[in-house]
Amino acid sequence: MSPAARAGMSLLALLAAGCASSGIQGGVFHSEKGYQVSLPGAGWQVARDSGADLELRREHPPGGMLADATCGERVSGRAPERLVRYLTFGLRHREDVRTEPVTVGGHTGARSVLRGTLDGAEVAVDAVSVKGEGCVYDLLYVAPVEAFEAGRGDFQAFVESLSFSSRATR
Repeated sequence: MSPAARAGMSLLALLAAGCASSGIQGGVFHSEKGYQVSLPGAGWQVARDSGADLELRREHPPGGMLADATCGERVSGRAPERLVRYLTFGLRHREDVRTEPVTVGGHTGARSVLRGTLDGAEVAVDAVSVKGEGCVYDLLYVAPVEAFEAGRGDFQAFVESLSFSSRATR
């Protein structure tokens, strides 16, 4: 694995929040925190050693994505633009490409696309934070700069698949 790919995986590891996943059925991840996302296309593997609700990795082209939710008053009162910046705290020499408001699954949030370095390697990141019923739902895609565009379509489908249920156990 290239240094840039390892750096991207390191960013995912840094961002994993220590949450346990609930399960995958029929290509859909169902979280106990009341949300679901569809798994992306071929080549993405579930990382079993992650602290995020769901972490996916791909070797060729290299990249990783995750879904994670944080519930409680500590995060639910913060602005989406601020929350999405928290997703990339481990990134150095940051260059924001763009930040914009988003609506996903009927919930508002923010999306940031940026570049930076991690462990000496250049990576690109697409980060989405969406506020819901007392929770913040984070979706993140990271890849070496040269492989970033190869996974953007899969990540966009991942983001668009985010949906919510009322059976959350927070």
